[in-house]
Amino acid sequence: MFVGRGEELAALHRLLTVEGEAAVTQVTGVRAIHGLGGIGKSTLALHYAHTYRRNYTLVWWINAASTEQIVTGLAALAMSLCPQWAATASVQERAAWAILWLQWHPGWLLLFDNVEDPSDLRHYLGALPEGHHLATSRTATGWHAVAPTMPLGLLDAEAAVELLCKLALGPEEHSPTPQQRQDAAILAAELGCLPLALEQAGAYLFETGISLADYRRMLGQVMDTAAGGINPERTIARIWHHTLTAIEVRNPRAVTLLNAMAWLAPDGIPRSLLAPLAPDPLALGEALGALHAYNMIAYSADRQSVSVHRLVQTVLRHRPTTGTGGYPLGRQDAEHLIQHASPNQDTDPLWEDLLPHIVAVAESTPPHSPASADTAVAYRSAAQYLYRQGRDAHTIPLRTAALTQYEQNLGDTHPQTLTSRNNLAGAYQAAGDLKRAIPLYETALAQCEQVLGDTHPDTLTSRNNLAHAYHLAGDLKRAIPLYETTLAQCEQVLGDTHPDTLTTRNNLAGAYQAAGDLKRAIPLHETTLAQREQVLGHTHPQTLTCRINLAGAYRAAGDLKRAIPLHETTLAQCEQVLGDTHPQTLTSRNNLAGAYRAADDLKRAIPLHETTLAQREQVLGDTHPDTLASRNNLAGAYLAAGELKRAIPLYETTLAQCEEVLGDTHPGTLATRNNLAGAYRAAGELKRAIPLYETILAQREQVLGHTHPRTLTTRNNLAHARRVVQQRGTATS
Repeated sequence: MFVGRGEELAALHRLLTVEGEAAVTQVTGVRAIHGLGGIGKSTLALHYAHTYRRNYTLVWWINAASTEQIVTGLAALAMSLCPQWAATASVQERAAWAILWLQWHPGWLLLFDNVEDPSDLRHYLGALPEGHHLATSRTATGWHAVAPTMPLGLLDAEAAVELLCKLALGPEEHSPTPQQRQDAAILAAELGCLPLALEQAGAYLFETGISLADYRRMLGQVMDTAAGGINPERTIARIWHHTLTAIEVRNPRAVTLLNAMAWLAPDGIPRSLLAPLAPDPLALGEALGALHAYNMIAYSADRQSVSVHRLVQTVLRHRPTTGTGGYPLGRQDAEHLIQHASPNQDTDPLWEDLLPHIVAVAESTPPHSPASADTAVAYRSAAQYLYRQGRDAHTIPLRTAALTQYEQNLGDTHPQTLTSRNNLAGAYQAAGDLKRAIPLYETALAQCEQVLGDTHPDTLTSRNNLAHAYHLAGDLKRAIPLYETTLAQCEQVLGDTHPDTLTTRNNLAGAYQAAGDLKRAIPLHETTLAQREQVLGHTHPQTLTCRINLAGAYRAAGDLKRAIPLHETTLAQCEQVLGDTHPQTLTSRNNLAGAYRAADDLKRAIPLHETTLAQREQVLGDTHPDTLASRNNLAGAYLAAGELKRAIPLYETTLAQCEEVLGDTHPGTLATRNNLAGAYRAAGELKRAIPLYETILAQREQVLGHTHPRTLTTRNNLAHARRVVQQRGTATS
């Protein structure tokens, strides 16, 4: 039921259409509504979509509390538009297809509901300028670089009374009497005109038949006089206390379900997930019906899932009473639900419906909550599903919760705990957070050496992982010796062609290449590829990785006649085996674009770099190291094409992000700084180029050494820039 908000609705329509070009993001029709929980943000967005639906070619609603849910929402759009193809595609592929479809079909409206981090939307707003974006959020800050905001206030008194009377007296009732309107006005004022509070109070009044005056006396004063205004959580808690008592009398199972749902994600809770608490479908339907009657939940359009308001969840989670075994009320039931829900196969579409709820349970673990091995298994299963999908960066909350459970349940050095710690470090690494990954890897290795022994297979894996993290951090002085030690131990303990031995050999070759030692890198890459083809097969993901690396080594050596065909073959295999947006496919596509650029084939290089950057921003995030590398590469392609107006701003943006994410002396940061200096130099801006070159030279001498090829290149570039300045000065004099 929608009342009032006429001015807000009109303002929203004007801002999304007439004034959309004035948006801070400079994307037509972007708008964000923010306000406290229960204020009616989602209701206003939904009513806008309903009112103006005929103005749009497509309207799509996305739960946007996290980047993972945004990707899932876009994937669902692909399933709706092209179900035959989408049924066999991965989530990332479906999301990428949806973005491409939206780019080619203008005039749509996307609604991003409950955005927690405004920066999550930046990529989508930039990649999708041909429609309107409407976001709702409880966050009022952080939108200045994303979208203009429209703060949403409480309902005005007249609209609040109208809403309360319609809900309390029912749709068949005639106009309320003057006394009823007076009682409604007093009650609405005491509820602070908070829409959610009015809706729940109205539902209670309608279901019980109690009068407005009696309900107000029963409810008592709920204004937070100390704060000088409405306290939404306290208001909802007062209403909830009486409502829950009425529901429990009517259907006790409904209260059990509601307590469990308080710990799940608020939206899209499948009925099938709740079934263990009400095995009889009829009983489940009756319990949900009781909750719906009192406005405690909302049904989806197909009634196969339900939603609970976030403010109601907050109140339910923070009650002082507890259940059995030290668990807060409903918490143990929520954990049992996710324990029973995990599908056995990755191809089961139920996974995507369940993931937000498993993550929500993981993230909402109360302090000092009892540990459960079964719950840890549920977290690990969900994390492994994401890992096999190439989405390991999204597993951090699951792996964090699993590690905590294992530490409490099994102890700090149990093998399962060690594996869990190693997996969490890998998730941080996949997210580009090496500052947290490396200490975890170091701890895991020390514990493996102590508990399992120096040459246990798990210890060797842990040592290889730590060396790889050092490698990614640009610390080759620690990475190479650790790789060499690990490879010798793997050959001795596991054998020359064991998959773990091959992985270490491949990584060592990559470290040699990063150090500029191609004479050792290329033969080692060739040997490893031949062995992987023999042991694992020609299209195994690890074989594809090895082929990507060998092609990159050929390119680094200037052998493009061997590099480009190998890159092209490998990309085709990655697309076929792993999918179009798998991180490994993106790496292959990025490397092929780089090879085209090295061959001066910019007509093929630039579009491929642009595609790869857009996909990496979507799949990995805006500041992931691979995304930064892709952005740097695209800027380099623009520079090679003489497009300095596009190259220099992109380099400047990338350098700032590299300094923040990777650190000031990371090889990626140094490379980007060097490239920016080169772009300044190409633009004739030597006053900006020379200080950058001086900084880079000092850093490369310190990090790489005085005779490293990159150090020599920087020294040469600096000398050349100084000569040009000197020549200009001589000519002027």
